[in-house]
Amino acid sequence: MHIQLIPANEYRRTRWKNGLGWTREITRYPEDADAWSWRLSIAEVDKDGPFSSFENIDRELILLSGEGMRLHFADGETKDLHPPHQRHRFAGERELHAELLNGPTHDFNVMWLRDHYHAEVLHRPLVGPMVFFSEKNVSWAIYMLSGIAQFKDQAQLMRIQQGDTALLMPDDTGGRLIIDGGGEVLLVKLRELRKD
Repeated sequence: MHIQLIPANEYRRTRWKNGLGWTREITRYPEDADAWSWRLSIAEVDKDGPFSSFENIDRELILLSGEGMRLHFADGETKDLHPPHQRHRFAGERELHAELLNGPTHDFNVMWLRDHYHAEVLHRPLVGPMVFFSEKNVSWAIYMLSGIAQFKDQAQLMRIQQGDTALLMPDDTGGRLIIDGGGEVLLVKLRELRKD
């Protein structure tokens, strides 16, 4: 596996698709494509309003900071997200209006093209080493909610701290990677769906 470290100060701040707010894009894949297959970002929500619509995209929203929000879907579903780190998964096409419960929030967004990828988001404590084994069609993202960690057995020191992200991308080397440290992490497992 290949490791790519993305420090928080390198996230790219861009407008929402609907122009009504701002997001800090962590990364997208492919990296240089407008028509991405998956994307990680942190939305800055400072007022009530509609979410952008994303056709053929599934997404998961995880509360990072703030007192929470209420998601009002046009089909009648309502979902509250409260601290610390409640989340909700939904189709990107669903019409949605967000209501802040008590001030601005920051929200971690995972979006993926549903016919090409399957995504799984895990919230885990980091207490010592954590091992990732190479799988041909699987990529991992590690977002540091808190604490500090480093990758073991690397030729150069590779460290991530609160707010940073590490991408573990498949390559021909196989093997495993070990991250060691203390804190809390969001793990995003992205599996490419094979067309047989």
